[in-house]
Amino acid sequence: MAAIGERASLQILHEKTFGLFLDGGELGEILLPRREMPVKWALGEWVDVFLYLDSEDRQVATLKTPRVMPGKFARLKCVAVTGVGAFLDWGLPKDLLVPFREQKIRMEVGKSYIVYVMVDEQTGRLLATTRIARHMDLLPHEFRLEQEVDLMIFGKTELGYKAIINHTHSGLLFANDVFQDLHPGEMLKGYIAALRPDGKIDLSLRPAGRAKVEDLEGQILAELAARGGFWSLGDHSPVEEINSELGVSKRTFKQATGALWRKRKIVIEKNGIRLVVDAD
Repeated sequence: MAAIGERASLQILHEKTFGLFLDGGELGEILLPRREMPVKWALGEWVDVFLYLDSEDRQVATLKTPRVMPGKFARLKCVAVTGVGAFLDWGLPKDLLVPFREQKIRMEVGKSYIVYVMVDEQTGRLLATTRIARHMDLLPHEFRLEQEVDLMIFGKTELGYKAIINHTHSGLLFANDVFQDLHPGEMLKGYIAALRPDGKIDLSLRPAGRAKVEDLEGQILAELAARGGFWSLGDHSPVEEINSELGVSKRTFKQATGALWRKRKIVIEKNGIRLVVDAD
């Protein structure tokens, strides 16, 4: 069934001067504006569209897909502020409204904000909010230890970086386990490091245990190949240098190089490590 804020495949019913009318089922006929019409079409054919309300609250369709779907989080740029709120560019002809009541701080044109996109239950309009905490952790999670997840950075504390997990829950990347600069809105892969009794979730940017070492082994081999077969990084290197180069602890680095040495893929020398040319 077609619904506002969703994609749907709708049948073309008839053409008018200002566009095509599609069969929206219980929603009635829905306009696909002429500027949105496909190059080739025929009455009775089906088109895949996204449904929303235009500036006059009329149901309209578009062939475009917004940068973020309702029920998800994204970092979007403010392009206008009016008497009703701020408007964000989300890739559709009509910008996305953030009413003043949904702004933790007043938004400014030109700045980008992390928002949650939703369908307003009272009006049926698509809205965004910067009050993102109220839309996370609403249901018990089903994550498991070491599970790979999608992360979006949304804040920083003295402990580390706060991240949205799979668009549903929040978690923390501890500062002493992150060896790179992260920024609000940045998307990256991560792993569930711990599930605490109080419901809080600890995260990591690297897989745990053996999987972490195997992942690092591949990085080291690739870096050796890129450097012509020799790298001055080794057991003699300071912890800070290893963290800067690979983002891991010295202990994890030594585990990986030791494993590569046992596999006869590298030679450990006094001043660094060398790739074995005939290594598989």
